[in-house]
Amino acid sequence: MLAFVARRTAATTPNLLRTLRPRLASHHTLPRHAQFTTRHAPRPTILNSQALKTFSTTAPNATDSASNAPANVLKYTALLAGSTVVGVVVLTGCIFLHDAFTYNEKHVEGVPVEPLALHPTTGGPKNLPVVKHYLSDIEDQENTELSHKPHLVIVGGGWGAVGVLNTLKPGDYHVTLISPETYTTFTPLLPSAAVGTVQVRSLVEPLRKIVARLRGHVLNAKAVDLVMSERLLEVEVVSASDHKQRIYVPYDKLVIAVGSTSSTHGVPGLENCFQLKTIGDAQKIRQRIIDNFEAASLPTTSPEERKRLLSFVVCGGGPTGVETAAEIYDLCQEDIINYYPKICRKDVSISVIQSRSHILNTYSEAISKYAEDKFDRDGVNLVTNARVASVHADKVVYTVRGKDGRSTEQEIPANFVLWSTGIAMNPFVARVSSLLPNQVHKKAIEVDAHLRVKGAPLGEVYAIGDASTIETSIVSHLLELVDESDTNNDGKIDFEEWTAMVGQIKKRIPMSEEHLERVRELFDLYDSDKDNSLNLNELAVLLQEIGNKITALPATAQVASQQGKYLGRKFSRLARQSDVLAANEVPIGLSDEFVATPFRYLHLGSLAYIGNAAVFDLGKYSFMGGLAAMYAWRSVYWSEQVSSRTRALLMIDWIVRGVWGRDLSRL
Repeated sequence: MLAFVARRTAATTPNLLRTLRPRLASHHTLPRHAQFTTRHAPRPTILNSQALKTFSTTAPNATDSASNAPANVLKYTALLAGSTVVGVVVLTGCIFLHDAFTYNEKHVEGVPVEPLALHPTTGGPKNLPVVKHYLSDIEDQENTELSHKPHLVIVGGGWGAVGVLNTLKPGDYHVTLISPETYTTFTPLLPSAAVGTVQVRSLVEPLRKIVARLRGHVLNAKAVDLVMSERLLEVEVVSASDHKQRIYVPYDKLVIAVGSTSSTHGVPGLENCFQLKTIGDAQKIRQRIIDNFEAASLPTTSPEERKRLLSFVVCGGGPTGVETAAEIYDLCQEDIINYYPKICRKDVSISVIQSRSHILNTYSEAISKYAEDKFDRDGVNLVTNARVASVHADKVVYTVRGKDGRSTEQEIPANFVLWSTGIAMNPFVARVSSLLPNQVHKKAIEVDAHLRVKGAPLGEVYAIGDASTIETSIVSHLLELVDESDTNNDGKIDFEEWTAMVGQIKKRIPMSEEHLERVRELFDLYDSDKDNSLNLNELAVLLQEIGNKITALPATAQVASQQGKYLGRKFSRLARQSDVLAANEVPIGLSDEFVATPFRYLHLGSLAYIGNAAVFDLGKYSFMGGLAAMYAWRSVYWSEQVSSRTRALLMIDWIVRGVWGRDLSRL
């Protein structure tokens, strides 16, 4: 329709011009009165060729637009190339300037060294060297002042220790970090490192760089014993000649953040398994996987041996086990099938053995079902309600409980077995636990709500992360609670006293809050003799049952990080308010209550990678899906990196993997 109107308008334009010309020409021959009249009328517009060109309603010539297109392309291409060249020149210039000001001569002649650091005195129960001073204690004025501050010793280099170091304010403490490793590891991405999705260098940050912010010290050593009466920590160091020596490190405050080890559950043959807790574990796993594929590719390898070499068994259906199985599947789908004989991909089998009825059992039911369906589509073999009986060099033996309740023994030939089934006490944690009364927990040191080790001198020894568990027993505080709440001293607790006692319980054990919301109902329920009061027996039963309902915090990186940050902030407050506390004669053991509230864990959600897909458990809400969820999972882990350096390296690794694939070399 528009084309028709345009053609009609173009056809009538010449006729309009012919009509206007005689009228315009006769304008000067009109009578005088007519000229006077028209003098006030609007003057007609003369349509010249330029006006016709401007107001033409004809469509533009397509040939002109086509001729301008190459010119526009060339113009924008030139602009892009020019901006790229300018950007490269600027970047190169910045790098040159950085190198010019970074790589310069620095003279360190005449640096003072504390004599007692070179020749420490001996002491303690074992008469070992006592390291009270370090080589850098007097090298400048700031270090000299810090050497007179309270000595804070942190044992371990994981999430909890880094949390303390990152939140502690510089200048408050003389800090010493003791760790057998010289770096901290971003453990959630170890399954990715085990198959080459990311490089191990992208997951580590040197501890000395983290401690440098506090002008602290790092001892590459392992803690072995503790003398709480003299506030001495016994550690084992290794000299350049591989000679092991033990020394004492004195402390004013000690933080135990050594983590945990894998639980064996009494299963024989675990020396044939891999674990995934350290960078070394990831490197060993990667080497074994590549070795298996290389051996399976040999023409002389029998079909039965090839299937055994390419059988990957994961014992444990938690996040680590599930993510490792998913990463191995991705490796086979995205890289192995392209660079190895396709018969190798065909013979791959991945099995996950889980003792419970579902994998990811700590997540919501919907997430467990989604992950199981995803694994079923991918051909990952899930063996649930099964327990590993033994692990051999060439197979895994397990028992499966059937619907009739009977257990049958089965086996899977394998040349790769990952053991990821729970945690156990670190040897140093076990030693500390044995020194303290009433420490009966089998997996960790029990601490109070302020993260102070129970049984140790208050305000001196703390434990966080996998090395600790916050007490959940309320009945153990029964007599103290009664003394504080029984205002009329009749040996019974009426409702008003019970209300006050609930407040005291929440202060001591914050995790009990959700179980103490219905105060009146609990009181009436356990008042068995209906005398409107609770005697000691009724109160003991009530507190016992509430304590049984409290769930201990999970042994996750999220918990350890939050506990470390809590301690760092609290220690800084203690240092800043030390004069006020001393003036008010507040005992050291009670100073924590004056400067900070008890630790409260805020669950920010759990997430897991399940092979080009991810799941998020956010408490009341769940989120699961494919690529969108996977990128969300990557974004969370990218933002949680320790430094900008590891963020950059991690981003580069993901780009390299997406463009060129994983590194299949055997290192």
